[in-house]
Amino acid sequence: MKDIMGLIYTGENDARLRELTVTRAIAAMPVAGRYRVIDFLVSSMVNAGMKNIGVITQKNYHSLMDHLGSGKEWDLHGKNNGLHILPPFLTRENVGLYPGLLDALRSNSNFFVRSKQEILVLSNSSIIYNARLDELVQFYQDTNADITLLYTKDPTMKRDEYGTYLQLDKSGNVTDMEVQPTHPGYDNVYMQVMVIKRELIKELVDKAVSHGQHSMDRDILLRLVQDRSAKVNAYEYKGKCWMIDSVQSYFKFNMDILDPKMRKGLFREDMPVFTKVRDEMPACYGDDATTVNSLVADGCQVDGTVENSILFRGVKIAAGAHVKNCIIMQDGQVHEGAYIENCILDKQAVIKRNSKLIGPEAYPIVIGKDVVI
Repeated sequence: MKDIMGLIYTGENDARLRELTVTRAIAAMPVAGRYRVIDFLVSSMVNAGMKNIGVITQKNYHSLMDHLGSGKEWDLHGKNNGLHILPPFLTRENVGLYPGLLDALRSNSNFFVRSKQEILVLSNSSIIYNARLDELVQFYQDTNADITLLYTKDPTMKRDEYGTYLQLDKSGNVTDMEVQPTHPGYDNVYMQVMVIKRELIKELVDKAVSHGQHSMDRDILLRLVQDRSAKVNAYEYKGKCWMIDSVQSYFKFNMDILDPKMRKGLFREDMPVFTKVRDEMPACYGDDATTVNSLVADGCQVDGTVENSILFRGVKIAAGAHVKNCIIMQDGQVHEGAYIENCILDKQAVIKRNSKLIGPEAYPIVIGKDVVI
């Protein structure tokens, strides 16, 4: 895998995540108590043996840069290769907002020039998975494909008017694609992960951008498939994956992780998920504390009742407070006598004494960062 490099694009549309992405990219979204979305992507690449990984940022990337740092937690801080954060290159023509993935790749062409690896694994950052990317690359090499796409048959990944869907023949070759269809007609959902030669992606991107094209799926992949000018095949990912594209999908992922089977499937012993370490005291539980089916991170202080919830580091639940089906991010507080259900509290959010917040399970209440209720 020394000849493989990884590249993660973090500029997806985040409008449907509302308050949760005002100050951060989707890749920096806190999940599962102590992780960020990007941890799963970088860890998959590192577990596959990649030592040269780039992260293309677009906007609201300070939280992401702070989390990734030098890449030490992923052992990507050596003298050669390592983790490269690629912020927007600002010019008169480029104001830092890429119209599409192709423009982002074109603006970061120097990363391709500096890199010595010949094969690129390109991923977006809005899908959580823990895949054997070394097997994906091996399939790409064994089949002599020009491009190999990663896909899933998971029906929960299908979205109306969103995503890309593949039609495959018996050999796994892509024969047709639907890009953002009103109602998807194919069951194979493209996970926005591809394997391609470094020189080929440079050539395709330069040609497309010079013709005013912006979309990788619609302007490059769809054309290659329809013209049959390149061999494009697909590799099935059979594990569980989640698309983080709305408040509801974010809430569902975290609630799914409370299921031990789901958690064991994602956090595999042979494929660890690494994250930034924050030294904290262990969680502290008061004499009257009650905790049921919840993930409680280190540094938490629980004196009340917590049910089916995820508490990030440093959260404080006061005596007499009741938290049910909630996600409370780092350093959040719920004071005495408060009751909250089906809520998402961003960092440092505070629920004052005797407050009551109950949201519908299908549409949880979101409390923004540093907000006091």
